[in-house]
Amino acid sequence: MNFLNFISNQKSDVFQLLFQHLYLTVFAVLVAILIGVPLGILVSKSKNLSKPIIGLANIVQAIPSLALLGFLIPFVGIGSKPSIIMVVLYSLLPIIKNTHTGLTNIDPDLIEAAKGIGLTKRQILNKIQLPLALPVIMAGVRISAVTAVGLMTIAAFIGAGGLGYLVFSGIQTVDNNMILAGAIPACILALAIDFIFSKLEKFLSYKNNKVKKYKSTQKKRRVYNSKLFRIASIIIIIVIFSSALGYHYHMKSKSITIGSKNFTEQLILGNMYADLIEAKTDLKVNRKLNLGGTQVAFGALKSGDLDLYVEYTGTGLIDILKEDLINDPDKAYDIVKKDFKEKYDMNWLKPLGFNNTYTLAVTKELAKQYNLESLSDLAKVSNTLILGSTIEFSNREDGLLGLKKTYNMNFKSVKPVDGGLRYTALNSGNSDVIDAFSTDGLIKAFDLKVLKDDKEFFPPYYAAPLIRQDTLDKHPELKQVLDTLAGNLNDETMRNLNYKVDKLNESPADVAKQFLSDQGLI
Repeated sequence: MNFLNFISNQKSDVFQLLFQHLYLTVFAVLVAILIGVPLGILVSKSKNLSKPIIGLANIVQAIPSLALLGFLIPFVGIGSKPSIIMVVLYSLLPIIKNTHTGLTNIDPDLIEAAKGIGLTKRQILNKIQLPLALPVIMAGVRISAVTAVGLMTIAAFIGAGGLGYLVFSGIQTVDNNMILAGAIPACILALAIDFIFSKLEKFLSYKNNKVKKYKSTQKKRRVYNSKLFRIASIIIIIVIFSSALGYHYHMKSKSITIGSKNFTEQLILGNMYADLIEAKTDLKVNRKLNLGGTQVAFGALKSGDLDLYVEYTGTGLIDILKEDLINDPDKAYDIVKKDFKEKYDMNWLKPLGFNNTYTLAVTKELAKQYNLESLSDLAKVSNTLILGSTIEFSNREDGLLGLKKTYNMNFKSVKPVDGGLRYTALNSGNSDVIDAFSTDGLIKAFDLKVLKDDKEFFPPYYAAPLIRQDTLDKHPELKQVLDTLAGNLNDETMRNLNYKVDKLNESPADVAKQFLSDQGLI
């Protein structure tokens, strides 16, 4: 019942994300067909080319999808481009191999007979080989199309939208209804696409596998169907490309793009700044929210795919600038403000007012069992405990790497788990300790014990908007608008806002808008 209520309340968003997912998937599969089928034909005619081309397609298939996205982002940015390229690359192998298999397994006697009646190589390919190989080729296309639906959920990780947005958001907030709202339509979409391609295969294929004598009427019908299919394909491709170009230029005209990382607080803050800009200027805001971690968001800002996102002084200082830890919040802010301007031509605007520093949290039962109050207490028993931190925390100097040096903290094992899943893992006993942010709403929702950083290891993480200088030059009115939010949020306020999303299942957009309204800012 809760799931049905969620769908009813969010149906407009679900349908919008479903359309985005369908558009991205169909576009990627069509591009894969246009590349894969000709390559399959090529390798079927040249043994020298078949091994390297199919081998390369196999290698691409073996690369983890997130690793491939990470490689593509510096070259093509975030959004739909890297998502489509990724899905195209993963879709090529079944199409190439099935095209190659279908063409090379045709009875050689048929090819000889075709040559004997004077058909050219092109005529043999078009009239004999491709029609006979079509069922095998379409099987490869169907595999690619169904796989593409699942792969495209990762598009949300880099701001391309689609049903993955609901899945990732549900994981972050431990909301099963939201996860199902993304996963179930994705499954239905995969089945629907497979059904459509099966009907298309039946329409284009011979009714029987045996080769019959061509009659003039059959020839005419097949020629007509072939031409009709080609014309329809060309029209579909033109419409999709035209829509993509039109959408791209429409979104770029008199607009700015705001991003966020992939956790609740960032989603709320991203929506706050977007609402402020839309309420107080005539600019249109493109919201690329729920991206990956720091490197994805900052990389997008550097490349110009984003104009603005909220960053934290500690992250900017240590994770991006690679500077030493500084505990003085004013000094840390001054350094990032100066160095980001000089190195990246970016501006840190006024801080929002809260310090979302890292912390470690445990269940109250575990804290009582080991008498844990501080990180020093935890260090003494860490070799018997499992840390279930985020992947990013486990690899950061201001995270686990620095903790080992400062507190001599060595856990029995580390099992990185991203998003809200680490809270679920802690609650179910699969881990004993997790990293958390001091303003996390899930700390309150799961009633956890936050351990004191008694050696003051974690640097200050004051949140502030980070914006490109060329964006400010183009839209100077933005600075005053964005600064209206400065100093309006403290730790407790931000934690309560996060709690509304993480525990009370309110949407980040609604929470952001309501806060701005309550403060009289919009």
